Amino acid sequence: MTVGKKLNRKKTMAGVVRESSMLDRVLTTTDLTALGVGSTIGVGVYVLPGALSKYVSGPAVVVSFFIAAVASVFAGLCYAELSSRVPRAGSAYSYAYIAVGELAAFVVGWNLLLEYTIGGASIARGMSLYIDSLTNKTMETAFRALYEIDLPYLSEYFDFFAMFIVLVFSVALACGLKDSVRLNNLFTLLNCAIMVIVIVGGSFHIDFKNWSLPKAEVPSWAGEGGFWPYGLQGALQGAATCFYGYVGFDCIAASGEEVNNPQKSLPLAIILSLFIVFLAYSGVSAVLTLMIPYYSQVGKHY
Repeated sequence: MTVGKKLNRKKTMAGVVRESSMLDRVLTTTDLTALGVGSTIGVGVYVLPGALSKYVSGPAVVVSFFIAAVASVFAGLCYAELSSRVPRAGSAYSYAYIAVGELAAFVVGWNLLLEYTIGGASIARGMSLYIDSLTNKTMETAFRALYEIDLPYLSEYFDFFAMFIVLVFSVALACGLKDSVRLNNLFTLLNCAIMVIVIVGGSFHIDFKNWSLPKAEVPSWAGEGGFWPYGLQGALQGAATCFYGYVGFDCIAASGEEVNNPQKSLPLAIILSLFIVFLAYSGVSAVLTLMIPYYSQVGKHY
């Protein structure tokens, strides 16, 4: 067999499905949906709506999230089809190995590792920054005194609290699947409860005039006013960034080997999680831009 053929050899779908597994099938549709929602709704829901409405889309950020949701549904349907046919833990790695070959699977596998590593680090860092802001930058002051970093593309100081967050959740995962699922369900429920409180509480303070502000009442840098201050182009540009907010549902497909009924649960959980995430993003964005004029939103965080 030549080198080229070795690099492009494929696994058969039947062979992958028949491979033995040491993982317990304990995950239900509810567990998978909570996993997808928890992995998708992270720091983004607290950052994207305000930053995008102020600088990119205006109140039309609601439309941006809808466009991104439609694009995510198409990707989600592909994952749903593939995960139901190949209910293994490899996710996109396994799909690439079957459809394209070993070399492509190798690249996809390392990209997945990079995605989850960077994603976990960025979420831990974001969580640390938000908690630190509640304490008037106490941790930042202390960490700068301990170890300050003067290198490009890196944080200006070593964030020990972010490292602690990563270690805590790593230990939780190492304790076993059932315990980590319970912890994930708890945090997902807490996160969703906070967003419901924001949406319901904010709905008592909305003013629909904030969606139809005349140009004379908005700053010169804030577009034309109204619902589309930056035009359709702004809404489409915002949708490209909003798509990042839906990334995470692929972890459902990666759990295929641990699902009770993968053919039924995996597709249903992917679609349900995307629908819940869309409701959360659109609800928070709508209430936020109706409560406060889009040009008065928080500063740029990304």
